[in-house]
Amino acid sequence: MAPKLIIVEGLPGSGKSTTAKQIFDILNSKGIDAELYTEGNLNHPADFDGVAYFDSEKFKIFEKIYPESDDILNKIKIKHLTGYLIPYRKAVEEQQIKFENKLFNDIIKNDIYELPIELHIKLILNRWNNFATSYVKNNKVIIFESCFIQNPITVSMIKNNCSKDITISYINNLANIIIPLEPILIYVEQNSIRESFMKAVSERKKEWIDGFIDYYTNQGYGLYNNLKGIEGIIEILKARNIFEKEIYDSIKLAKYKIDNSKFDLELLKERITPIIDRNF
Repeated sequence: MAPKLIIVEGLPGSGKSTTAKQIFDILNSKGIDAELYTEGNLNHPADFDGVAYFDSEKFKIFEKIYPESDDILNKIKIKHLTGYLIPYRKAVEEQQIKFENKLFNDIIKNDIYELPIELHIKLILNRWNNFATSYVKNNKVIIFESCFIQNPITVSMIKNNCSKDITISYINNLANIIIPLEPILIYVEQNSIRESFMKAVSERKKEWIDGFIDYYTNQGYGLYNNLKGIEGIIEILKARNIFEKEIYDSIKLAKYKIDNSKFDLELLKERITPIIDRNF
């Protein structure tokens, strides 16, 4: 059976988005029906972006705190496991719902990527399991960027400074869930972590790098190791790179590494095409 899922991973600034788009274009050129989900896609079938979660008891308390917002909360809530999902980004960006500031901030505190790690992992594994079950008979090839290794390692290592065992178990469980989809993992590499990251910094807005510094150095691994600023981020990325190589080597999936150090689109295409030809 041909793969139904292609996963693109790599460090920030390595060229994951470009690689994922190239894969999508190559598949289309071969007449293969494909669907691409990049970071931040609000309709991602296996991940959550801008979604909060409340268990039933916590949601009841939340409703009592904000009785004037009952109509809004009941309009957007989605029953899930023993509680409710609140897709607040979709509510704002697609439904044009305006939240009172305190309400919105309290919703964000329960974002799935802000929850205790055990509950976070439970929700994400359930999401991936539902995705794999529903897509196993789908004829499309799904392309994911960043959600298989990057998101788990970011929330477990970077945010919570968990033990390696927790992260490895998390990702191995994801790998086991998607085996029926005959997945391919494509890992994008760079010769210089510093150069590739600084290239990303130069191309993006100040708000992006400020947020990146805050997330990477003011909690979890960065805070524990007293790492600060850009130099602190680069040290964290070096540690993350070593750990991701360990994870890559241990994962029992069809997998390939691609060197994107030159940021050359034609060269990148030349390196991706044989992988696609071999598998489709």
